[in-house]
Amino acid sequence: MRFLRFKKDGETVYGLLEGAQVYELTGSIFSDYKKTGEIFELEDVELDIPVVPRTFYAAGLNYQTHLEKMSVAVGLDASAPGAPDIGYRANNALTAHNEPVVIPADATDQVHYEGELVVVIGKQGKYLTPETAMDIVFGYTIGNDISERSWQKSDKTMWRSKNTDTFKPMGPWIETDVDLKTMETIVRLNGKEQICFQTNRMITGIVPYLVHMTNYLTLYPGDVIWMGTEGTSPNLLDGDVVEVELTGIGTLRNPVIRQTP
Repeated sequence: MRFLRFKKDGETVYGLLEGAQVYELTGSIFSDYKKTGEIFELEDVELDIPVVPRTFYAAGLNYQTHLEKMSVAVGLDASAPGAPDIGYRANNALTAHNEPVVIPADATDQVHYEGELVVVIGKQGKYLTPETAMDIVFGYTIGNDISERSWQKSDKTMWRSKNTDTFKPMGPWIETDVDLKTMETIVRLNGKEQICFQTNRMITGIVPYLVHMTNYLTLYPGDVIWMGTEGTSPNLLDGDVVEVELTGIGTLRNPVIRQTP
């Protein structure tokens, strides 16, 4: 099933996507929902981010080639983390499918994309085990982790480099039925494929992350965990268009705009 959020009469509402039609919903997609009876064509609705997370988590350095490249780019340790490594991102940075990524005028040319699988939590979870971890996963969406690398070197908390407004496109919807074993992540820049990798080829998979995290914190419905990326990105330019496709989910598309001084 595919769940999305779309704008209607100045508000944002949930919808269920079936084929090319969107069925408006009431209630919570994580507990009880029902169709209102209103139906829209997908091409006619303006999508919003598919969920507003209570807490926005991000796995750090979770693919080998990306780890090696970033160790050179921003001076990180090139060895794989000894345990699942988690960070936090800010909701202000989230932006929807087809909305622009806006690069501040004082940013350097080192602004990069990172196509990521996003895990959407559907049930409250604490002290999970390898056997119970996936029980709290509601579904998956797509993220594009935009980063300003010079700021990433200088700002210890990464408050600008990762959390500038619009630096976290997410969408277009939540897919509840995927095959992680066969999924591929494909990133295109201006229609040209830049990278393609097996999405599930992570250093640390989803289950170990959930088990480790919930030893210390509680996960809640609507929380999201971005699972990292592979490879590196060219510098993004004004007018570029980035598409992140995860097979079995869909494609997240965002144009890039650089502000002028």
